[in-house]
Amino acid sequence: MSDGSWLGLDIGTRRIGVAIARADVRIPTPLTTLENNDETITKLREVVQEHSVQKLVVGMPRGMDGQDTQQTKFTEAFIQKLQTQLSIPVVWQDEALTSQKAESELLGRKRPYAKGDVDALAATYILEDYINDHVRGSYV
Repeated sequence: MSDGSWLGLDIGTRRIGVAIARADVRIPTPLTTLENNDETITKLREVVQEHSVQKLVVGMPRGMDGQDTQQTKFTEAFIQKLQTQLSIPVVWQDEALTSQKAESELLGRKRPYAKGDVDALAATYILEDYINDHVRGSYV
């Protein structure tokens, strides 16, 4: 029996990669990519309801030396919007190099892929990192 799901989000100015993991199984997979526009929060709310999402894990970008960047500020503002618009916990996870790792994996498959595929796979790595850093082995 499922305890609901968690979503991983890779926030970009144009697109948001979305990954999902059942809370009881904790194996993230790419779900979709959303356009980042005026409809984004509404679409995320629909995904949250459809998949019984209990928690959002948002990738937090930083500079290579750990410093805040323009993308950090953009993501922090987006997290604040999520916290006021959705009634589930929103946590963040360092997203260092997740997009590069995703693109490398997709290139290695030697099949065509879209930019949205990179975003959704990066969201999967963000969620996987959160699970590995905070949850793996825990039964809470």
